[in-house]
Amino acid sequence: MSPIQDHPLRYALANELHARPFPTLDAPCRAAYLAIKPAENAAGRDRAADVAHLKALLDHYAAPHPEEGATHYFGQIGQHVLKWESHTEFVTYTIFGQGPAATPFDAKTFAMFPDHWLADAPGARVTSALIRVEEQVGDEGITDKVRDWFVPESVAVSRVLDDDAIIAADFRIDPAGHMRFAVFARPSTGERRTGRIVQRLCEIETYKAMAMLGFSRSRSLGKTMGDLDRRLSGLTDALSGAPQDTETTLNSLLQVSGELEAMTAQNTFRFGATRAYEKIVNQRISVLREDRFDGRQTFGEFMMRRFDPAMRTVASTKERLDAMSDRAIRASDLLRTRVDVERSAENKALLESMDRRADLQLRLQKTVEGLSIVAISYYAVNLAANMALPFADGLGLSSLAMKAVLTPLVIGLVWLMVRQIRKALD
Repeated sequence: MSPIQDHPLRYALANELHARPFPTLDAPCRAAYLAIKPAENAAGRDRAADVAHLKALLDHYAAPHPEEGATHYFGQIGQHVLKWESHTEFVTYTIFGQGPAATPFDAKTFAMFPDHWLADAPGARVTSALIRVEEQVGDEGITDKVRDWFVPESVAVSRVLDDDAIIAADFRIDPAGHMRFAVFARPSTGERRTGRIVQRLCEIETYKAMAMLGFSRSRSLGKTMGDLDRRLSGLTDALSGAPQDTETTLNSLLQVSGELEAMTAQNTFRFGATRAYEKIVNQRISVLREDRFDGRQTFGEFMMRRFDPAMRTVASTKERLDAMSDRAIRASDLLRTRVDVERSAENKALLESMDRRADLQLRLQKTVEGLSIVAISYYAVNLAANMALPFADGLGLSSLAMKAVLTPLVIGLVWLMVRQIRKALD
């Protein structure tokens, strides 16, 4: 035993890299593929329901169950092999059978999924496919089979993995509701390489279908975004004109910003998932190392002509939504600035008015102070005269003369007293 302690997740994370092995397939063989996804909130779905649905299929064939908490399963069901995987938004089922079907792309292999079991699926079918793998020496007969099995104007055919195999598909849904893929493997192609080719085809189809959900979402947002764009443009244009009811305009802008923010929050996951799925599709095609067959378009060229424009539409919708959100934020900031300027002007006028009132109040106060000096002096003179009257005869002064002498002295003293009080308060 090593003396160092292992991280609790070390073995689990290391084993996760090897938990989903590619199938090993001997040509000729066939496969039926099914991907199921809930219509809403697929990432937050009840994954226990997915496992329960898998167990129902295994019980139908008396097959052993997976371990608790499993996200993948590989086992025998009757004469076929089942591969199950749980992904972020969907689950996939692949059934492999030995030998080719008597009729190319008949649905007998897919019939391994019982009708009642399909009806109880915790979600809807995202895609399903029938895959036919034949052993092929040379290229003779491939062109005729491709012409008979697929729609000519959309068929894609290519040599892959240094001509170890030739793959073909038209990415159309057949009358039974399935996509069709054909693999013509050379006798020297090993069973592991054949299994990887089939797995890549299933992944290309699944992630293409999942990415196209983002395209559907983009199209559905077109009208709403157009309406919001017109409202936002009208409000923005109003900012360059004469000042209007800025409070009302600001409230309208905030409402548009709120709707844009809600739309962004509702679609951020889908747009991000679409970008990830697009990268996976392109990566899966890239690892096949395609070469042209008989002048036909390759899988990569098909995606470039049909799939890439849809993905550019999704990217454009996301960019437009982000740009509209930024415009709304800038317009709101600009309008807030105008509101602040208007409020500052109102506050300035209010302060000036308050200054005028304070000045008037000060003048009035000074007037009152002058009157108060007179009033205080009047009573003080009478009080002083009454106090000094007994001494008037001794001084040879009459009462009026005594008041006349005391009046300026009292007024001067009252004025000095009021002045000292004002200095103390200031």
